[in-house]
Amino acid sequence: MILGLPLVGSQVGQILIGLTDTLMLGRYSVEALAAVTISHSAFFTLFVLGSGFAVACMPMAAGALGQGDETQVRRIARMGLWLSFLTGMAMLPLFFWSESILLVLGQTPEVAAGGQDYLRIAGWGMVPALLLATFRSHLSALERTRIVFWATMLAAALNVVVNWLLIFGNLGFPEMGLRGAAVASLGVQVLSAGVLAVYAARGPDMAGFELFKNLHRPDWPIFGDIFRMGLPIGLTHVSESGLFAASAFMMGWLGTVALGAHGIAIGVAALTFMIHMGLSQAATVRVGRAWGQGDALGLRRAALAAAILSAVAVAGSLVLYLGFGEWIVGLFLDRTDPDAPAILLLGTTLMALAALFQLVDAGQVMALGFLRGVHDTRVPMIYAIVAYWLVGIPVSYLLGFVLDLGPEGIWLGLVAGLLAAMAALMTRFVRITKPVLSTLKS
Repeated sequence: MILGLPLVGSQVGQILIGLTDTLMLGRYSVEALAAVTISHSAFFTLFVLGSGFAVACMPMAAGALGQGDETQVRRIARMGLWLSFLTGMAMLPLFFWSESILLVLGQTPEVAAGGQDYLRIAGWGMVPALLLATFRSHLSALERTRIVFWATMLAAALNVVVNWLLIFGNLGFPEMGLRGAAVASLGVQVLSAGVLAVYAARGPDMAGFELFKNLHRPDWPIFGDIFRMGLPIGLTHVSESGLFAASAFMMGWLGTVALGAHGIAIGVAALTFMIHMGLSQAATVRVGRAWGQGDALGLRRAALAAAILSAVAVAGSLVLYLGFGEWIVGLFLDRTDPDAPAILLLGTTLMALAALFQLVDAGQVMALGFLRGVHDTRVPMIYAIVAYWLVGIPVSYLLGFVLDLGPEGIWLGLVAGLLAAMAALMTRFVRITKPVLSTLKS
């Protein structure tokens, strides 16, 4: 609980940054809401692909700490920063060609042009965002989670203020609309990465790790280890985020009302999902440390505690979505907009469906956290690709367009993909840990 709550808070704060863009741009115009929905899907898909290297640092560092090897912790963090920087730089050109890419993917010219306006600015935040993810993994493995939490909350609060100034042109600032939201997102990514970098170098009890010592020198064995573990993690992440991105593109084929309602509902669902993501990361650290020490009892306790807390959070989400869905969607809309009633009606329906897929989404992310703790990433990657791309996306298309269920059918396809992933990943974790846990009975 002590480790998990700050990680949950930092994940919630991170998603609040994107949700703030959705909330404020929804009140700016329906066109801006549609553009930022598709832009966030594109940016996040690339981010989760690149963040696999950062995420890999967490169980590797936790295992090294479990063995008392602080030098290895430093080597892991340094090469994680290398991989994150190189990956972020490689992604930059995609943001400058984003309008053409979005048009090829079937988006309207207006949405594609707005998406490029946003991504050409926000895309510069990819490098600091990936570096930030590496610092977060490093500090989380060391159980220095409070600074991660407060840095993220500071960024979320600052994003609200800068969005208010630049989207709407308040207090004499220029009215920049979509571009203002992009500037705000870029600024908070840079600030957050800077805060955690300073803490990692000079924070209490951190100087001994000498994180930035000889940062310029390559450490190819560790570089290779992180790459081999992180690439499957990134591909696992991108297979899931690709499922959600594909759903956004399919919603775009149905028009701006469907895309706007989807953006609101998926943003709110992502916010509560971050609770499970934070608990999953805490489980990765605890399970990873127990695995490194050969502590079967500690492994079981860590997994069970995280699963129980996640189940409690799911129950709270169900009450929120089913009881207050219409009110929540209404917060994102300008009621004077002629499309607002249609978005409100569809968004409320999607919020009810979110209650269903949050249950299975929580289960699959917890299983992934457990598996990363035991350094199992390649087979889960295959399971995720099959579940999301061979089950989720085809079922979404089948229900949404072939059977003509529209937006609701697309979301039921999301549930199908997540359910398949949860079942496969949970079974995998039980199979891997059964030999270790059986020692408790002997």
